[in-house]
Amino acid sequence: HSTQMYSHSNDVSADSSAEFPDRASMMEVRLQAQEDEITLLKASLADALRRIRLHDQLLPLLKQQLIAGQHVAGTRAKLHRTPGMEEEDEEQEEDEEGGEQEKELSRTSSLEEPIQPTTIRGIQREDYQDGSCSPEEVGSASASVRTSDHNPRLEQWENNATLLLLSCVRLPGQSIKMFIRGRPITMYIPSNIQNYEDLKMEPPSERLQLDWVYGYRGRDCRANLYFLPTGEAVYFIACVIVLYHINNRTQRHYRKHTDCVRCLTLHPDKVRVASGQTAGVDKDGKPLQPCVLIWDSTSLVTLQQIGLGTFQRGVGSVAFSFDSGAFLCVIDDSNEHMLSVWDCNKCIKYAEVKSTNEAVFAVEFNPSDSTNIITCGKSHVYFWTLNAGQFTKKQGIFGKYKKPKFIQCFVFSLTGDVLTGDSEGNIMTWGKSITRQTRAHEGSVFTLCTLQGGALLSGGGKDRKIIRWSADLAPERECEIPEKFGAVRTIADVDGEELLVGTTRNAILRGTFSDGFVAIVQGHVDEMWGLATHPSQNIFLTCGHDRQVCLWKTEEHKLDWCISLEYGLCADFCPNGSVVSVGLSTGRWMVLDLLTMEVVSESIDGNEQLSVMRYSPDGSFLAVGSHDNFIYIYNVTESGRRYSRFGKCNGHSSFITHLDWSKDGKYIMSNSGDYEILYWDIAAGCKLLRNRFESKDREWASYTCVLGFHVMGVWLEGSDGTDINALCRSHSERMVAVADDFCKVHLFQYPCPKPKAPSHKYEGHGSHVTNVCFTHSDSHLLSMGGKDTCILQWKVVGGGAVDSRERLASTSSASTSSPEPAAS
Repeated sequence: HSTQMYSHSNDVSADSSAEFPDRASMMEVRLQAQEDEITLLKASLADALRRIRLHDQLLPLLKQQLIAGQHVAGTRAKLHRTPGMEEEDEEQEEDEEGGEQEKELSRTSSLEEPIQPTTIRGIQREDYQDGSCSPEEVGSASASVRTSDHNPRLEQWENNATLLLLSCVRLPGQSIKMFIRGRPITMYIPSNIQNYEDLKMEPPSERLQLDWVYGYRGRDCRANLYFLPTGEAVYFIACVIVLYHINNRTQRHYRKHTDCVRCLTLHPDKVRVASGQTAGVDKDGKPLQPCVLIWDSTSLVTLQQIGLGTFQRGVGSVAFSFDSGAFLCVIDDSNEHMLSVWDCNKCIKYAEVKSTNEAVFAVEFNPSDSTNIITCGKSHVYFWTLNAGQFTKKQGIFGKYKKPKFIQCFVFSLTGDVLTGDSEGNIMTWGKSITRQTRAHEGSVFTLCTLQGGALLSGGGKDRKIIRWSADLAPERECEIPEKFGAVRTIADVDGEELLVGTTRNAILRGTFSDGFVAIVQGHVDEMWGLATHPSQNIFLTCGHDRQVCLWKTEEHKLDWCISLEYGLCADFCPNGSVVSVGLSTGRWMVLDLLTMEVVSESIDGNEQLSVMRYSPDGSFLAVGSHDNFIYIYNVTESGRRYSRFGKCNGHSSFITHLDWSKDGKYIMSNSGDYEILYWDIAAGCKLLRNRFESKDREWASYTCVLGFHVMGVWLEGSDGTDINALCRSHSERMVAVADDFCKVHLFQYPCPKPKAPSHKYEGHGSHVTNVCFTHSDSHLLSMGGKDTCILQWKVVGGGAVDSRERLASTSSASTSSPEPAAS
């Protein structure tokens, strides 16, 4: 962190006198931060010394107890809290045989009750976990006692106690430990749980149904948009293939792929679809094998699975033969880009050959001869002939014409010629050799599409133009799509007049040359992290690395507005619903008016990225969590339009990841990158609450912290601390949704305080899921992928009306002997 601040200060010009006050101000802030840290360290050291003195007083009493304990049987220990300490001490309950011992010990001690060795070890362990005393300090104090007064039996008892604590996860009575990457994290059990061991974890009665998919993968994929006779556009994003009815504005979803879909093709019958996916990895790092699925677009039933275990890395291109679609041609993503032909009915490979080490963009059967196949890509166009299971290849020769770096696409004309579009902006006509070159676009020709009657459509990259050509390649009409949608990626013919256009900025446009084009599908184009739902309306906001801040309507399933800012990483709506705050990657944050989209307030905290924005329940405070390890607190006035610094929470030793306000708006719970849970008294001046035990019964207005007693069960055994990116408790406090690093969305019961809790798991994302959030009424859940740029809207179905506190109380008061259900 100090290195980053040093680098930042070096970027400031020393020659500019105007910037000198800013540098001085920065140095003052850094000096103040260092003074705060020194004060904190002094307090921690004083607290540690006090505890060591207390331990030194207790050790002689412990030795007396152990000597006396050799003659006593049936002694039982029970932990309780020592006044002034947040750790567990011990309270003795003895039978009649031990009565004399109790009287003797009570006469020898006027300071503290006698404590068992396991308790002292427990105190030591808890001390240095809370940061007040290091294990080295505790160890040295204990070592000094053993050296001066050696007792083998005492050492044996202490060693046994150490082994016991290291093997136990739960500390009797008050707390339980979870371990992430070997680091113990203490969770204090709320008072309303009497029998933690008897808590029964079940999956929630609610379930999720995929309701809507926002986005389209046009940024880096070709052959990704077709129009079906049913009136549906078929396209893909992440692991989902969407069938969107362009008039009814409804969606259906094919969801049998296990990783990101890379390509599509339509069968000659216009009903069957073949789709190929990339290879992936499961949560244990084991590779998932790519394949091609052939499925019915009417029933969404999978008909065949092609090539499982054959293709390497993924499937880049697929094509049906035109003679009733009996054969399927596939190009995989291996280094050699293997070209294979498959019998669709028998699901067996008919032929295979290494095509090229260069990138391959497209493959297609010749419509009039299924023994001829064409491929194109970087620096090549190949004409393949398949005979008796063997391939022969001829390379396209450009002759007198300049050889382009990329042949981007090709189609067949009605006369049987091949028309290719290339990176030089030309359309080449191939018969037995090149017969003609036609200048078409400025920049690349990204796509070609034939129309009935022989007309041709071409889509440009740099010039963003769509041009209609006659059968003899005379230009007839043209139009240019708006710059905000990017270049033309692909074109699908609707009725000869109306077109669907997929763009490189992940939009699908609908329109004609006469009327122009409007977007019917839109999405982000880079990794997304920020997600927030409105407190009373069915809208939500997203932001990410593409510098776009987007407001979406969940009922209309559409983008309401979009503006350009810096990298947006987090957001939250003000409780009054009129403004939303957005945290950026530079430490800046802005407050936007929902109606006018204007910036009504702007501030900056530090020079590192912001990770969380959170308003207090009544909207009077805003907490800003930063990667500089601080939480900045602001007073909010004028209905969320005016902000003034109230204070700063200083105590985390790593960057802030999540935070939540208490229901009374006085306290904050926060998590950090080193798996720390801290509590803050904001009303008392952003004071760090060192006694975390006192916060165990506090009620929280939201629950997004991934570390805490109530969500401990969402972590899988062996998690490394980054496996869960986000979670969100429903407003009903009945369930908690989890976004993990393995492309899954989980739905758990809330509260979920026991390890290995069962959940409902949902697939669809093709990348780490970065965020989840319930709508204000809990009717829907939004989940957001990282690199897949996909937003999934899930409908919450089922469920009763049992309050979470009632469930917790009932399950903790009644014991059960039935085994816990396995995760579904």
